Amino acid sequence: MLGRRTVLLPLVILGGLLASALISSPAWAGDGTGGVQCTKNDPRPVCDVNAGTPGEPSGGDSGSGGGMGGDGMCRDPGGERIPCQRHGGWAGADGCYYKPIDPSPSTIEALGGQPAGGGGWYQRVCYGTNGAATTGLGGPVWVAGAPPVLSPEVLARQARARLSLPEVRVRMNPSGDQLVNLPVWLALDPVSWRSESATASVPGVSVTATARPVAVAWVLGDGTTRTCDGPGTAWTAGTDPLKESPDCGHVYRQSSAGAAGGVYAVTATVSWEVTWAGAGQSGTVSGLTTTGQVQTRVQESQAVVSG
Repeated sequence: MLGRRTVLLPLVILGGLLASALISSPAWAGDGTGGVQCTKNDPRPVCDVNAGTPGEPSGGDSGSGGGMGGDGMCRDPGGERIPCQRHGGWAGADGCYYKPIDPSPSTIEALGGQPAGGGGWYQRVCYGTNGAATTGLGGPVWVAGAPPVLSPEVLARQARARLSLPEVRVRMNPSGDQLVNLPVWLALDPVSWRSESATASVPGVSVTATARPVAVAWVLGDGTTRTCDGPGTAWTAGTDPLKESPDCGHVYRQSSAGAAGGVYAVTATVSWEVTWAGAGQSGTVSGLTTTGQVQTRVQESQAVVSG
């Protein structure tokens, strides 16, 4: 008699990084801004939650470097007057121009990840005396703490929280090889099927995003597929081996001997829905998926004759 028990098989993330698209849901309300950006077509999607408020003009001493002086004029570090605004950017104390931007999660990762603490991402461009851009050329830079510009048109504060979706860990029963015509119970590990939330806050504005799993699509490797509305039920010891799963299972009708490597690749793809609310607005981001895969060998069951 073949014994059964619940087994957590190794997770294999689908090989290769897929090109990522970006889903963005910004919002503006009164004195607050906020929104959510999520990567799409990514094996491990992430969402950035942001919140901000318009800044207040700051004064400055014209004798202590650049920026806006007490006379309301903008100056470079040498004390020379410069335009307070160029191409959407505002003059900072270093004489360069800063424009608040919201880089995609993939861009932030390429720059080394989201820095900890308060601050914001900016497009930074520096100009020479002839008016030509000399440094920066618009590349994203992180400025910690207070904004580097002295203008009410920029965001005074930005807060960002990363919402990461969990890995997909597949459970199949029984352990070891599967048998033709014997029910297989399909299930996900509990850590793969749970809601995740993240909140970004600044004084007066808060945006919260919540990701919720809604369905899992199974590709069983033998040419069959099925979609389940939940994570499935894990088989437990003492259950009749011939009993089928109550909510998500499969019965293999042929062995995997003819498949590549003699095994079937079983893939589980979880669909997620991200809802967010804040800054007087709300929205939904759909189309996000996470995927996990295991390989299983299916053998013909052998009859035992005794006499």
